[in-house]
This record gives sequence, C-alpha cells and structure tokens, in this order.
Amino acid sequence: MAECLKLKTCPFFGDRMKETKVLADMMKRRYCLGTPAECARHRVSSAGVPVPPDLFPNQRDRSEDLLRNR
Repeated sequence: MAECLKLKTCPFFGDRMKETKVLADMMKRRYCLGTPAECARHRVSSAGVPVPPDLFPNQRDRSEDLLRNR
C-alpha cells in the first residue's frame, strides 16, 4: 500500500465530497492510501488525459472509456 502522489492536489475531495465525509474517508482509504493505481481519476491523470471534475475514483469503466477515446 502506498499513498497516492496526487492526493494533496486532487480537487475531487476538496470540492465534491464535503457533504459526504464518511464516503470520502472510505474512498480515500481505498484509493488514495491503499491502491492509487485502481483510482479512475489517477489512471486518467497519469495518462495525460484531462480529468473530468465529476469523475469519481470508483468509475473504472468511465475512465477506460476516456482513455480509449483520447
């Protein structure tokens, strides 16, 4: 397990998850502090593709579509 290098700059949790702290904490533990390579946002960003602001970390199918259609 490793901390995501993008954790401190990822706008998703600062902007999108304010009202759902429990869910945000759960996603942070799984994706940001556990397996960043499984995070949809991380995968898209690492490929140099702009990350849609509404892309959730668990939207793997959507991230694959974004990567396929770049």
